[in-house]
Amino acid sequence: MDEHTHDPTVEPPAGNPTGWLESAGRWEHGTLRRATIHGVRLYNSGAFHESHDCFEAEWYNYGRGTLESTFCHGMVQTAAGAYKHFDFENDDGMRSLFRTALQYFHGVPRDYYGVDVLAVRTTLTNARRDPSVLEGWQIPLDGECPTARDVDYAYADSR
Repeated sequence: MDEHTHDPTVEPPAGNPTGWLESAGRWEHGTLRRATIHGVRLYNSGAFHESHDCFEAEWYNYGRGTLESTFCHGMVQTAAGAYKHFDFENDDGMRSLFRTALQYFHGVPRDYYGVDVLAVRTTLTNARRDPSVLEGWQIPLDGECPTARDVDYAYADSR
C-alpha cells in the first residue's frame, strides 16, 4: 500500500468488496474508498461535475495502467457523460464518453470498492442505445444508492 493512499478513518464496507482487506480490517487504498463514497453520492444527487472532480482528483494518486487508475478514469467518464446528457442535452457526447468509460471498466472487478461495476457497465451500455435509461438511475454502492450530503459537496470543493 502506498502511504499517500492510506486513510485509517474510512469505515469498513457492508460485505467484502474488492479493495477491502478483510484480514487486515482496512481498505487497501482508503483515499480511493473515501473518493468513491463522495463521488457516488454526488452522482446520485445529480451533481455530476462535483462527482467527476472527486474521481479525477483521486485518479492522480495512481500510475498509468493500475486498476485503481482505470476505475477512477471510468468513473470520471461516467460522470462526464451524465453531465453531457443532463446539462447540455448532448447525447452524442454522452455516448462517446460512455464508450470510453466501458473500455476503462473492462477488467475491473464487479464489486470494486463497493461500487456495483456490473450495474454501471450495464446501464452505460443501455444508455448508449437509449439515453432515457439514465432518468432516475443511481449508482449502487454497498447495495444501496446513497445521495449527497453537505460533507460530500465540501469534499468535492476541496479537490
